[in-house]
Amino acid sequence: MTSQNLSIVLAGGGTAGHISPLLAIASALRAAAPGSRLLAVGTPAGMETRLVPAAGVELATIDRVPFPRKPSLDLLKLPARLAGAVRQSGRILDDSSADVLVGVGGYVCTPMYLAARRRGIPIVIHEANTRPGLANRVGSFLTRHVATAFDTTRLRHARHVGMPMRTEISGLDRESARAAAREALGLDAGKPTLIVTGGSSGAQSINRAVAAAAEALGTAGIQTLHITGRGKTVPGPDGGPLAADGYRQVEYVDGMENVYAAADVLLARSGAATVCEVAAVGVPAVFVPLPIGNGEQALNAAGLVEAGGALLVPDRDFTADWITRELIPLTADAGRLETMAANSRRLGIRNADQLMAGLVLEAVSA
Repeated sequence: MTSQNLSIVLAGGGTAGHISPLLAIASALRAAAPGSRLLAVGTPAGMETRLVPAAGVELATIDRVPFPRKPSLDLLKLPARLAGAVRQSGRILDDSSADVLVGVGGYVCTPMYLAARRRGIPIVIHEANTRPGLANRVGSFLTRHVATAFDTTRLRHARHVGMPMRTEISGLDRESARAAAREALGLDAGKPTLIVTGGSSGAQSINRAVAAAAEALGTAGIQTLHITGRGKTVPGPDGGPLAADGYRQVEYVDGMENVYAAADVLLARSGAATVCEVAAVGVPAVFVPLPIGNGEQALNAAGLVEAGGALLVPDRDFTADWITRELIPLTADAGRLETMAANSRRLGIRNADQLMAGLVLEAVSA
């Protein structure tokens, strides 16, 4: 067996936060071991059913086995469900003659890790968040090949490699790409530019505050591209889509590299991928962490904020008044933005996909 004819199984899914690094790792493995066979494993209802085949990677699925956090009937059913998922995982590993399993987290990973361990198949883990998920915490007891996107993540055997991302982003030169990106997005080439996004599903509280401040932004000479999220068009006073001078809204943009290149300031949630991509390309950012969950979004942003590459405002404090008082002066301050961009770039890691591919090949040869 050589690195050119490996059978590599990659497990993860459910959200773009798991799928994007999985696909970036897969692409890097294709380059590092061109003859390798790649198989992704997800669940039948996750985003991976659309995104993985679209990227040219074969997908197999196993049953989704959530871990109940409180005593319930589902908790009583857990052992049988998990055992069934482990059997499904084992069949996939056997049928593919897997040489190595790469897991990025999510429901699918725990049974895949357990099945791989039983077979003596090397396991490689990537954890995207500062606060590790349950599956990767379990997996870290089964392997020494563990990597993290953030250096503050506490996980057994972890080494900090950064966040694997698409080469269109990791290789982006914002300055040289800016003019073409603004043209592609329908923006004025010379105006201070704020781009707002709440992620693929949008963020209602961000949308409301930006809509309320749209007129003030335009009056200040700032053009705003507001990516609202699918099905989340922001209405104006007449019930139609909100319109204002210098303000334009779209539900979705295909290709975040254009957003990063075009923006003088990016306003966004602080999902792990967004934070790492912002640092890699050096775009000044204002983060409004999702106010629900375990607080991981605020933790994701903390290092970049402390380094002076981004600002953080709690969701409850993010209002039209805050935009007028803080965001408008920031967007118009070229010197401050350049300092933020430089601070951001110092933390950015652009080759995490290659580092992960190297870790996979290391695990196979160990």
